[in-house]
Amino acid sequence: MARTLAVMQPYLFPYLGYFQLIAAADVFVLGDDLQYVRSGWVNRNRILHNGAARLISFPLKKDRFQLQINQRQLCEHFSDEAPRLIDLLAESYREAPYFAQVMPLLERLIRFPQQNIALYAEHAIREMCAYLHIVTPILRSSDLILGSAADKQERIIRIAHTFEATTFITPEGGSVLYDRDHFARNGLLVRFFRMNPVVYRQFRQPFVANLSIIDVLMFNCVEQVQQLLTEYGLDKNPPCARPVMMHGLAQKPDVVLTGSHRIAVE
Repeated sequence: MARTLAVMQPYLFPYLGYFQLIAAADVFVLGDDLQYVRSGWVNRNRILHNGAARLISFPLKKDRFQLQINQRQLCEHFSDEAPRLIDLLAESYREAPYFAQVMPLLERLIRFPQQNIALYAEHAIREMCAYLHIVTPILRSSDLILGSAADKQERIIRIAHTFEATTFITPEGGSVLYDRDHFARNGLLVRFFRMNPVVYRQFRQPFVANLSIIDVLMFNCVEQVQQLLTEYGLDKNPPCARPVMMHGLAQKPDVVLTGSHRIAVE
């Protein structure tokens, strides 16, 4: 029986909070059968380039707006786009302290031979979780038998009942989408998630926040990122306003994380 459930669309190289949410849940479901949103983050994100945030995009084949994420494909010439993306990352992060460890992983993920954007993003998410020792089970909503849900709330409730979950955790932006009383009547507690303010050493000041997990990995070792994965609050437990300074953390392989986070520690 799963105590906590989280559900998100499959995003490519999402920000740290996405992985915090995965680590905080007992089961994480990828909403691969939700409608693709052009202005969303399924196939794009931000990296640090010359001291500022720069948008990177994985181009998709032109198709109907109404299609689900798992019905969209990378563009036919993505084999030409991949080297340009890799070169941009190398140019941006070559001097980062963990470039040598992280860049081979990123290059392998970007060159992964899969055109379906949902499967392509899922592969990257799973590999990133493995790199960070996050052991939360990840499933696809398209593999679940949910029937025809009336709305987004009913969909979540059906997913939760599938896993006998008692708590649904979701980013605080969901407070405008989800009615706690309605969920309670269906035996489900809703808790809203918020990432704490996080600061780590980049190339220079000022710090550029909320970039892709790529940026976090380039400037922090795995043990440091595992500590960052615990820096969040769930509504009635508001996060501390003091930013977490990671560049002074000792790089100890025996760091032990407390709480219910689903992270394996070697």
